[in-house]
Amino acid sequence: MKGIVGKKLGMTQLFDAETGEVTPVTVIEAGPCPIVRVKTVDSDGYEAVQLAFDPVAERKVTKARLGQLGEAGAHRKLVEFRGTTELTPGEAVTVETFEPGDRIKISGIGIGKGFAGTIKRHNFHRGPVSHGSHNIRKPGSIGASATPARVFKGVKMAGRMGGKRVTQVGLTVHEVDPQRNLLLVKGAVPGPKNGYVEVREDTGRGRA
Repeated sequence: MKGIVGKKLGMTQLFDAETGEVTPVTVIEAGPCPIVRVKTVDSDGYEAVQLAFDPVAERKVTKARLGQLGEAGAHRKLVEFRGTTELTPGEAVTVETFEPGDRIKISGIGIGKGFAGTIKRHNFHRGPVSHGSHNIRKPGSIGASATPARVFKGVKMAGRMGGKRVTQVGLTVHEVDPQRNLLLVKGAVPGPKNGYVEVREDTGRGRA
């Protein structure tokens, strides 16, 4: 299992002087992430690893979370990755776990767009803009009146857009900087700047 927790710092581009190719990359500050707990089939029914990230003062963490973190100390994030590992609690996962060319998938909380109408939120078409039209950016019919005399659940309407967990698959590690704990990922990554992200190896067998 290859996995690490990090913070999205932003995007930039790298220029290759030999080929002249410009590559857009996302810079992620990842790790070091101390291993808090290793779950096994015998003890928990499944295999997983819990990693901590972003150390903070103890006063900023609840007593319950402090007890869960144990010897790792106070950290802001605690993330569980399914899979096996040869590491033990107390050791740390660093960006050196990954190599340039590794296929990965990254999960994070997408940027919240606030309240949005159906055109922006669900890609609805607008109505006619001709003279007398009152249906330019309205959602249109949301159901019949007499039968069933109610609106079914799941009808696409206006509401809060974004701010949900998103997993971007098909990404590639472009470069690794162990000295500064940086991962340079080719392409865009979900979430705002300074948002937390989870980096996993992409085996193509499932989605996070």
